[in-house]
Amino acid sequence: MAIGERKDPYGSYNFLVEIDGITRAAFREVSGLDSSIDSTEYREGGENITTRKLPGMVKFSNIVLKWGICDDHDLYDWHRQWLKGDPKAPRKNGSVVLLDRQGQEKIRWNFFYAWPAKWSGPTFNAETTEIAIVTLELAHEGLEPA
Repeated sequence: MAIGERKDPYGSYNFLVEIDGITRAAFREVSGLDSSIDSTEYREGGENITTRKLPGMVKFSNIVLKWGICDDHDLYDWHRQWLKGDPKAPRKNGSVVLLDRQGQEKIRWNFFYAWPAKWSGPTFNAETTEIAIVTLELAHEGLEPA
């Protein structure tokens, strides 16, 4: 990078979500793009002052999708398959894609073997003009930047 060249960070407002076989454009919010590694502590013989730490289980948070309710029922129908115990209910792969101001892809986070773990309907309030928001949590088995 040349001296004085400016690198602005990307805004968090320009993104899209892709899920196998489900086309959904307008999400309000996506969260849960994180992972952690448990720490396993043990005492080593002859070492009386401190414990050793080893990496343990890898964990991924649920991905939380929020959007304004509309006539598109694809995500709810997928969740309903799981609610009813449908043996054909599929796990799906997907991506959260960050776009720049021109709409070009900049960063992609791929998630794997997701299934809809929780669906929450909107909260209604006659005293506001807010959009009715639906929430879906996706449990998954891996997250990788691409």
